[in-house]
Amino acid sequence: MARVLGCISSVMVAFGAHAEDCGKLTALKIPHGTIESAEQVPATEATRVPYCRVQATSKPTGDSDIRFEVWIPLGPAWNGKFEQVGNGGFAGAIPVTSMARVLSLGYAVAGTDDGHESTDMTDARWALHHEEKIKDYGWRVISETTLASKQILRNFKSRAPVRSYFVGCSDGGREAMMMAQRFPGYFDGIVAGAPAFAMSRLLTGGALRIAQLSSAEGHLSSAQLTLLQTSALKSCANGAPFLADPRGCRPDPGSLACRGAETGACLTEPQLEFARSLYREQQDPASGGTLYAVLPGAEAVKGSWDAWLTGTDDGGKPAALGFTWNYLANLVMKDPHFDPSRVTNGDLARAERHYAPIMDANDPDLAAFKAHGGKLIQYHGWNDPAIPPGYSLEYRERLVAAMRNVEDFYRLYMVPGMLHCGGGDAPTGVNWQGAIEAWVEHGEAPGALTARDAQGTTQTVVAIR
Repeated sequence: MARVLGCISSVMVAFGAHAEDCGKLTALKIPHGTIESAEQVPATEATRVPYCRVQATSKPTGDSDIRFEVWIPLGPAWNGKFEQVGNGGFAGAIPVTSMARVLSLGYAVAGTDDGHESTDMTDARWALHHEEKIKDYGWRVISETTLASKQILRNFKSRAPVRSYFVGCSDGGREAMMMAQRFPGYFDGIVAGAPAFAMSRLLTGGALRIAQLSSAEGHLSSAQLTLLQTSALKSCANGAPFLADPRGCRPDPGSLACRGAETGACLTEPQLEFARSLYREQQDPASGGTLYAVLPGAEAVKGSWDAWLTGTDDGGKPAALGFTWNYLANLVMKDPHFDPSRVTNGDLARAERHYAPIMDANDPDLAAFKAHGGKLIQYHGWNDPAIPPGYSLEYRERLVAAMRNVEDFYRLYMVPGMLHCGGGDAPTGVNWQGAIEAWVEHGEAPGALTARDAQGTTQTVVAIR
């Protein structure tokens, strides 16, 4: 019987694949764009199902060049749903790895390069003297991709998806928040991880620290990062390998000061000042708001401070330096040969006021999204070195102040030990996809969720109340 059912299933897939002609999509007209190719692709270990791969471009302005792809499972492999995945950093490439994961679940899935091409997500040379490309990156590209992708999907399957989701982290989290705010009717469920929704303020914060980030004297080695982390955990973790909530932890880097010759077992004055500057909140010269600090407890974890803030022992530059330099050169000063020492707080404030309406997704009014029936899960790692968790906490406070009751459509989860979007010396893998599906499709509001690591160790994660 199992063999017979297997044969029937194979015939159904083959019939569905044959009946659905990918090639016909190249003749489809889409607003502002062109379908460049559409071809059938066999299943791989990553995708698990055969699919129609559609590659397209959209040019809503004379300076736009948005590239996006839609992958549609063939035949009965489609679960009837659509998901769009977010990008990361300044983008520049279609997020095919994320798309493959979603496709393997049976979804039709779309992704975009955010309107420009680059092999380095910290690269913003595309923005120099290209205001329309900045607008594409800021908000226009996600709408263009959604509308065209759903049109392509409807044409191919002869019906609209029964449910639509948007899932992203980092800049993809910003895009997710932007969807809920600017385009509230597009998606039924949204997951926004570590969202860079206050993008202009984050970049201002990086610019204010650029001197410390680029100072050789202030560089913290892996051994010195271990000193900082050990000190924080000893002071605040009560023997645990990570901090459940690092907000109340105030380690004193001064206790690690060198008393004589500099060694790897102590910190010099420039190194102490660098560490303190990362732990210290600052004031935004544009809005007067808070530029949040990173929190203690994961300073030495691989992929944490070394990758984002301090650089590696072998001279590898931190990602924050790349983002900051590109922002200053291409958007603030509009000069790739600028002198960082000449950038003033006034320059930063003017740039932030200009770019905040384009790139930021910090509107706390989600009434239209709620009225649409949308559900939003936001999550953030307590030890995120790239986007300090204080930003997500602030957004929830502003959302509650604006809308009062948010529990029927919104949750914020802060994950202990999690770095940027994942990882860390803690169980941080949560099935956010399953949580948002259960809420949207079955009315099961998420409560306590389970986070796992590769060894099967778990911890319970609860929403902020």
